[in-house]
Amino acid sequence: MASSETTTRTEAEPEPKRGAVIGRESLNMPNFVTATRLLLSIVLFSMITSGDWWISAAALFVFAASTDALDGYLARKYKQITVLGRILDPFVDKVIVCGTFVFLLEKQGTPGSGVNAWMVIIIIGREMFVSSLRGILEKEGKDFSASLSGKLKMSVQCVAVTASLLSLSTDLPWPWLPTVRDLLLWFAVAITVWSGFVYLLRGFSLLRQG
Repeated sequence: MASSETTTRTEAEPEPKRGAVIGRESLNMPNFVTATRLLLSIVLFSMITSGDWWISAAALFVFAASTDALDGYLARKYKQITVLGRILDPFVDKVIVCGTFVFLLEKQGTPGSGVNAWMVIIIIGREMFVSSLRGILEKEGKDFSASLSGKLKMSVQCVAVTASLLSLSTDLPWPWLPTVRDLLLWFAVAITVWSGFVYLLRGFSLLRQG
């Protein structure tokens, strides 16, 4: 995901080609993969809303999230890093992860998703803060690409979301799954807070450098 924090296009060395901000070069395979991930997120949200496809929804989420590594790899390998890709990729990453948390918030009761409002507020708030900070720093010409803490945060969130989706299924004979899910969700929240603090320190350090 590009400034989402798995293997991202903002971390790739080649800069987008100068010239038109968004031109015909944006019609490439990495951006097609990113756009496909956005469409998959809509399908995923529909499956969560219907409430009958939890195992399939978990599989779809894992597949969609994994395409983030694919579009980043293609963009670097074929030097197809574009301005549109740098905009679209982090946007789609946040839609699928934060959106899934929001839709899971609706699934309370027995079995429930384990997701509560505080978790969603912390996760979305962290993304908004880091995105705002990144926008300011990049406007100042500072390098604020993804760090290890951000990649770890995204990975743990994806694992927690998958566990939450699976825990809603009544077809899995795993009585321990809700406990593991809750631990993963709170661990994801803790990693999210820690990652946000790391980015805060790094961002303010860059701003103090003038």
